[in-house]
Amino acid sequence: MPLALLALAIGGFGIGLTEFVIMGLLPEVAADFGVTETVAGYLISGYASAVAIGAILITVALTHVNRKTALVVLMVLFIIGNGLSALAPSFEAMMLGRIVAALCHGAFFGIGSVVAASLVPANRQAAAISMMFAGLTTANVLGVPLGTFLGQAAGWRSTFWTIAVIGVVALIGILILVPAAIARPSGTHSILGEFRIFANGQVWASVLITVLGYGGMFGAFSYMAFTLTGVSGFSSATVPWLLVLFGVGLFVGNILGGRAADKNLGRTLLTLLVGLVIILAVFSQVAGSQIATIIALVVMGGFGFATVPAMQMRIMRHSGDAQTLGSGANIAAFNIGNALGAWIGGLTIAAGLGYTSPLWAGSIVTVGGLVTLLIAGFARGGELRRSRPETSRTGADLQPSV
Repeated sequence: MPLALLALAIGGFGIGLTEFVIMGLLPEVAADFGVTETVAGYLISGYASAVAIGAILITVALTHVNRKTALVVLMVLFIIGNGLSALAPSFEAMMLGRIVAALCHGAFFGIGSVVAASLVPANRQAAAISMMFAGLTTANVLGVPLGTFLGQAAGWRSTFWTIAVIGVVALIGILILVPAAIARPSGTHSILGEFRIFANGQVWASVLITVLGYGGMFGAFSYMAFTLTGVSGFSSATVPWLLVLFGVGLFVGNILGGRAADKNLGRTLLTLLVGLVIILAVFSQVAGSQIATIIALVVMGGFGFATVPAMQMRIMRHSGDAQTLGSGANIAAFNIGNALGAWIGGLTIAAGLGYTSPLWAGSIVTVGGLVTLLIAGFARGGELRRSRPETSRTGADLQPSV
């Protein structure tokens, strides 16, 4: 794999760390600013909202900029945002820093996915995308626990300074390793032309598959701490280490899912969604067993994130010349799915259905993504059976067969 993918992965690691490490530092942040933990939680929801907005607006704004230049701009924005968070004299200033950092999140992964795919032959593009997302999964496995420990030991601001330094490393890597020639801007003639991809029903199908397929898993994960302690009987001190195991599943699933998607995109996505539906349903039934819970947690993470490279590739292959916007829209879809899944899981708990309810509710939501894939696949005349879609001669344009 090209070294440029390492630079993208480092950027993904820093962005993933920014998004998730705040969860472990909320008590310290809340105490420092004199706000309740509920108010401090807005640093999470505010970030997610800004990601969804930035994934579309910032991506469109950078659509005709050389993609290497766009990645550099986004990483500078990321560094500034985390610097503002580290220096924040008030909760409002901290929120501003979070929003600035979040605005680059969706666009970075959206543009980065297209650049990653452009760096390799057509039969390795999903694997290349998975390498970039490996930075995000590594942030879950190692970065979040270590960032939390650092913040608790040296103050939460030290964690955000460290993230800013990671951003500088990623910036240098992008400047040195990403070739400007291959990171050319989008081929459409106007910003309005980019939005024409939304006249394609397959683009909307891809977005819906992502919202429902990924949202089901994330909804279950959002309340996993309650499931582990309230149903499985683990102590609170054990939960972070169990979530590390979940992160290992994410990492392995991401890599294997990318390789499988390169061999057969439609069939891989179908298989993974079926597997995810099953593991979520099974997990809800075996959560009372600690051994079964550990196994199910890892498998859920594996199936859940193995879908990501395939979901990203699917929308890119249906976006024509506007792959950057399509890719960014799918990153927004991931975050919408996160919010939807967490909302539905919260409703089931509030209804008194217990702490396993987000798991079976997530399974039902994922069925929606599976049904959407089946309908969209058959509408395209056998997409789910085709081994590889036809691509353009360069292999980088990701054009679907018609």
